[in-house]
Amino acid sequence: MNTEVIVTCAITGAGDTVGKHPAIPVTPKQIADSAIEAAKSGATICHMHVRDPQTGKGSRDVKLYAEVVDRIRSSGTDMIVNLTAGMGGDLDIGAGEEPLKFGPNTDLVGPIERLAHVEELKPEICTLDCGTLNFGDGDLIYVSTPKQLRAGAKRIQELGVKPELEVFDTGHLWFAKQMVKEGLLDAPPMFQFCLGIPWGAPADTVSMKAMKDNLPDGAVWAGFGIGRMQMPMVAQAMLLGGNVRVGLEDNLWLEKGVYASNATLVDRAIDIIQKLGGRPLTPAEGRKKLGLKPRN
Repeated sequence: MNTEVIVTCAITGAGDTVGKHPAIPVTPKQIADSAIEAAKSGATICHMHVRDPQTGKGSRDVKLYAEVVDRIRSSGTDMIVNLTAGMGGDLDIGAGEEPLKFGPNTDLVGPIERLAHVEELKPEICTLDCGTLNFGDGDLIYVSTPKQLRAGAKRIQELGVKPELEVFDTGHLWFAKQMVKEGLLDAPPMFQFCLGIPWGAPADTVSMKAMKDNLPDGAVWAGFGIGRMQMPMVAQAMLLGGNVRVGLEDNLWLEKGVYASNATLVDRAIDIIQKLGGRPLTPAEGRKKLGLKPRN
């Protein structure tokens, strides 16, 4: 069991959650304010996407990321900033017998273009989604090939940013371990088990333990489940020796009929951690555990 727990809060994803919750962070100010609230509640790391303020849809706009990061850094609130680098991997396969007529949800760019905001802002952490995945029940595929991953990992390493290796299934973990062997990831490697996303690994004990048992030596890891499995997976990750993630990216509800905020989800996770005999790590302690250096 891990009793010194890094708590990540995933502030807002790119999914279709706007309109399903009265206060999904959309604008850079809303995203930054929500991250600051989560950090004040005890989050060690805040993981962030940005959204188009006009449409609410996920965006790769570097200016939006820059505004979020500037607001956070100028607030005086300490947190480890973790920016997604997963945008730009969506391939909407054409329907029926015309798969090459890609649909309107396609947003597919190369591995270096996916890192444009990381190049400019140099956060302490950025994500690296470690494989291709059937995403949901339609024709959407998230594309992240071995060549793309090697190119992205190498550039992230050159920038001095820590990649959070997002693992949605066991094959993703297998390839991430290969990148460790190839020297593309600096020690200690940082893994995030993303469970319950159709059609990756399910959010259950068997899946999380299988991934944990196959980690390379010295790895730091966390795990989460989406929806109603968010808090059960907080307890499960801690009991298996890992760290935790909560947030509105993954779950909109504090309990049945009660909308969550990022701060209240962090509060609930920390309550579970403390009742199990642990404590959340401060950002300074998290940096030490992950081998990070604070950015100016």
